[in-house]
Amino acid sequence: MTVPQRLTDRKREAIVAAAIAEFRENGFEVTSMDKIAATAGVSKRTVYNHFPSKEELFAEILHQLWASSVAQLDVTYASDRPLREQLRGLLEAKMQMMADANFLDLARVAIAATIHSPERAQDMVSRLSQREEGFTQWVRAAQADGRLNCADPAFAAHQIQSLLKAFAFWPQITLGQPVLDAASQASVIESAIDLFLAGYEIPPNRPH
Repeated sequence: MTVPQRLTDRKREAIVAAAIAEFRENGFEVTSMDKIAATAGVSKRTVYNHFPSKEELFAEILHQLWASSVAQLDVTYASDRPLREQLRGLLEAKMQMMADANFLDLARVAIAATIHSPERAQDMVSRLSQREEGFTQWVRAAQADGRLNCADPAFAAHQIQSLLKAFAFWPQITLGQPVLDAASQASVIESAIDLFLAGYEIPPNRPH
């Protein structure tokens, strides 16, 4: 049973890789399941056996993309480590994801694919929100430990991540600007941390 299973996994991986290439090259609307099958070197039936629709296939690509980024991100709160140090690690991982060419290309495809489909847009936003939930949990843990004071942890988590996206995601997606160099990335991260801690950190030894 293991050999057929490995073959099935290889076919699935080939389909996903082919779909990524086609979506990046031609966009969501133009890309057909026939073309994905041809690029993957499998039958159209095989594609549909793995993915019932083009929407399901695209959703799987986004899932893999965000899952891989989350896998690299340790969002576990540590009470014995400085907040700045922890935030820097979180934001550096986020910045690394946003600097990845595959991520940016597929984000462009995703955004273009949602323009004419509110349902698809809602699904994408929902999936992205789930992927960013770990950051919110970190904020909640820091608040429970008496080190942050914010009325809405989800808002605070979204706020600091949006500071990164304003410089390292949206200009690249919408205006075609280049990925930030290492010095600019570090500057954006430190500035975001400064603003976040200035607004939410409880100074040591201060009652709360």
